[in-house]
Amino acid sequence: MIVENTQTQMRKGILEYCILSIISRGEIYASDIISELKAARLLVVEGTLYPLLTRLKNNELLSYIWKESSAGPPRKYYQITPAGKEVLRALDQTWNELVFAVKTSTAPKEEDKNVNL
Repeated sequence: MIVENTQTQMRKGILEYCILSIISRGEIYASDIISELKAARLLVVEGTLYPLLTRLKNNELLSYIWKESSAGPPRKYYQITPAGKEVLRALDQTWNELVFAVKTSTAPKEEDKNVNL
């Protein structure tokens, strides 16, 4: 139970970062964002994604445009704003710092490496 809770919290913590990164590549439809997150093994459902997209839009990190669809009603396509790009750059830096911190703090100590020789 503890492991699953920790894993869930870790995934939630990086979800907005991943969403901003995906949208920074170009305008994208919400179901395509879900597909990319699933392909990356960040299992996400619409009920999780849409509130995050709304919060990012309300914080002016995303905007959207409506486009006509040949397969039904118009679709909302998301795009990153200049403020969103700034936030993404800061999150990139934070992510790199976290990767370093995790690798450094979880790496075996030098004396532990010598014991296994």
